[in-house]
Amino acid sequence: MAEKTKEETQLWNGTVLQDASQGLQDSVFSSESDNSLYFTYSGQSNTLEVRDLTYQVDMASQVPWFEQLAQFKIPWRSRGSQDSWDLGIRNLSFKVRSGQMLAIIGSAGCGRATLLDVITGRDHGGKMKSGQIWINGQPSTPQLIRKCVAHVRQQDQLLPNLTVRETLTFIAQMRLPKTFSQAQRDKRVEDVIAELRLRQCANTRVGNTYVRGVSGGERRRVSIGVQLLWNPGILILDEPTSGLDSFTAHNLVRTLSRLAKGNRLVLISLHQPRSDIFRLFDLVLLMTSGTPVYLGVAQHMVQYFTSIGYPCPRYSNPADFYVDLTSIDRRSKEQEVATMEKARSLAALFLEKVQGFDDFLWKAEAKKLNTGTYAVSQTLTQDTNCGTAPELPGMIQQFTTLIRRQISNDFRDLPTLFIHGAEACLMSLIIGFLYYGHADKLLSFVDMAALLFMIGALIPFNVILDVVSKCHSERSLLYYELEDGLYTAGPYFFAKVLGELPEHCAYVIIYGMPIYWLTNLRPVPELFLLHFMLLWLVVFCCRTMALAASAMLPTFHMSSFCCNALYNSFYLTAGFMINLNNLWIVPAWISKISFLRWCFSGLMQIQFNGHIYTTQIGNLTFSIPGDTMVTAMDLNSHPLYAIYLIVIGISCGFLSLYYLSLKFIKQKSIQDW
Repeated sequence: MAEKTKEETQLWNGTVLQDASQGLQDSVFSSESDNSLYFTYSGQSNTLEVRDLTYQVDMASQVPWFEQLAQFKIPWRSRGSQDSWDLGIRNLSFKVRSGQMLAIIGSAGCGRATLLDVITGRDHGGKMKSGQIWINGQPSTPQLIRKCVAHVRQQDQLLPNLTVRETLTFIAQMRLPKTFSQAQRDKRVEDVIAELRLRQCANTRVGNTYVRGVSGGERRRVSIGVQLLWNPGILILDEPTSGLDSFTAHNLVRTLSRLAKGNRLVLISLHQPRSDIFRLFDLVLLMTSGTPVYLGVAQHMVQYFTSIGYPCPRYSNPADFYVDLTSIDRRSKEQEVATMEKARSLAALFLEKVQGFDDFLWKAEAKKLNTGTYAVSQTLTQDTNCGTAPELPGMIQQFTTLIRRQISNDFRDLPTLFIHGAEACLMSLIIGFLYYGHADKLLSFVDMAALLFMIGALIPFNVILDVVSKCHSERSLLYYELEDGLYTAGPYFFAKVLGELPEHCAYVIIYGMPIYWLTNLRPVPELFLLHFMLLWLVVFCCRTMALAASAMLPTFHMSSFCCNALYNSFYLTAGFMINLNNLWIVPAWISKISFLRWCFSGLMQIQFNGHIYTTQIGNLTFSIPGDTMVTAMDLNSHPLYAIYLIVIGISCGFLSLYYLSLKFIKQKSIQDW
């Protein structure tokens, strides 16, 4: 039995099995057979050290405030209670250097995600009870993290209609230092594409669930490339293999291993990696309930657990076996207590064995890791150094890059553009043909007023859902790019507002022009231009309202509900359903900020003021000044130029609210809570 255990340990240590299977493994994973390094980090060597870290998590803060309200809880009260605090990490220490890849593994709830959040400075809703995090011998600060650490999130947040090369090129324009020339930026993009083995799909759209594009593994590599562009010394990845098949996951981890050999420090969190992925790790941190159970060389983990009485069965994956060994079984209270006690004893035993070690690693007998042979190509002469902060592109370059990126992404979504155009054209034709053919017989004043009200009130409603849906689909990308300091809220605000103007103008033209001529409104060029400009402003005002609601509120349903409530309030107080003189004080004040009221008032003045309106009642024909009829509806209280200024003012108010929300609220996407 002792000989059998010794043989199994020898196999997993790699002295027999790994050398024998290396050639076969390389031939199977042929897409990763090229081990040359195209993109190395030539800056200073980096060190990440965690010392005696104990971290508390506020569980109430992990639940969004709106969900707490749905459970009849007051958010600010539940967050302050002592019952909501839980120890996410206990007595954790480790030290990692450049050239190493540390994998954090463990069952769900072991503290992997919490540890990454603390290291990357995104520990929202928690507090550090003791310990420190050091980067290159300096206490960790948000500024130091931003200079040295790149964080690749679990979810890929990319624009679907851009190609791989375009995605990286736009990021390079904003993320690389200002001193880089365009040739250097292009060279950096090509180096990243070569390093991540993306040449075969460089000109393919990134895609998403609804847009056909690159594969899941290639999309994950693009997400890594976005962070790799500025050549960080420390690369942290949260569940990089999540959602990938085993072959793709293996190739991805081999890429990360190769990046670590390029003088980088790579830190990844995984759940239960398969055996051939486990062999690629340099160091492994096995956690349970926030405490370390093993920290050391991956090839020595079986030897460590064998020495304390837990040998890995033959032909079993060590990662699977030891993660299961340290997991907490919560199927019953008795099993939970028993497994918790076993996990605590294993953690205490490990802490006892590594006491006195500077790097907190368990060390077996002196053995060399098989690092492989890499042909290092020092192709870079400038790198982002942790000691000095490079001067990034200014706000103007950020704005021009963002607006080009948005226009490129939007105008390649041809099905959506076609649907929007068809929607505007269809609505225009339906209303137009409803009122078509009355040239010989004038419409009544009521019919004409209803037509003008529909023209101004129907089209904005369709804009609301489109804008809200689009903003929430981009929310995660915006939140992460603002958090990474890729750009500031100002350039994004102007790029978002101005980048949608071409589509906005085309939409209003397709809708507004056919209606005007089909319904035989006054065929005067000046009146047509005034009519069109007012319609353009009102649709733009509705768009800004949707932008503001989308930035302020955390979910699509809340934003759409808010916009619909405002729109319906403005619709009912616009002066057509009920005369403005008959409104009581609350709806009267609502009508003052109702852009639909001012649109209706302006369109009525354009068509009736200065025009003698002829109407027939029985055998009697009356000629009535149009101004009199408009005044009777209380729609002549402000001159026409003032109406334009009021609508512009309301739009500016919504735009200000939108900018303040981008600047100070920065709502997460609902899927990231």
